[in-house]
Amino acid sequence: MKIQYILEILGTAFFAISGALMAIEKSKSDWFGVTFIGFITAIGGGSLRDILLGSYPLVWIGNVDFMYAIFVGIVLTKVFFKTLISIRNKLFIFDTLGIAMFTIIGTEKAISLGVDPVISAIMGMFSAVMGGVLRDVLINEVPIIFRKEIYATACLSGAILYLILEHFSIDRTFNFLISVALIFTVRTIAVKYNLSLPRFDNKE
Repeated sequence: MKIQYILEILGTAFFAISGALMAIEKSKSDWFGVTFIGFITAIGGGSLRDILLGSYPLVWIGNVDFMYAIFVGIVLTKVFFKTLISIRNKLFIFDTLGIAMFTIIGTEKAISLGVDPVISAIMGMFSAVMGGVLRDVLINEVPIIFRKEIYATACLSGAILYLILEHFSIDRTFNFLISVALIFTVRTIAVKYNLSLPRFDNKE
């Protein structure tokens, strides 16, 4: 079993946990509601990417392991809810690794389907952030990409780096790791030092 596949499964489970925690805190949903939000958070971005690219079946339909990963994530959230809430800041690391990895995976998939590099970078970003956007909309929160923090921009920077290195035929594994590292670093530094892009209207 390839390490990338294992990381995809783990990333899917972590995204499900993230969605479930948010659903419990913000909407006080029942089991179905929490599971639905966790499901959307975990596969929303990848599904939207595949629909836009015309790639069927969708990943989670073609491979049931992703569904199992989501269900495991939901159950773990229920069993260890208090613990997960208490270490939520540490879970940021997993969430950031998740968006970094799924950005590059999404970019690679778009490239493999013959999509223009510019669109491929956008598809990579969609893979990483749109699940969270859908989650926030469903629980009546302002989507994270509209808040004053660097999130989608970090993903886009990693996707662009990946495409540049791919253009120069850099080893795929090295390219994958360095691009993921860039997203993780940008996102982590932005959160640590409260960095953000300038407001569109130039007002504080």
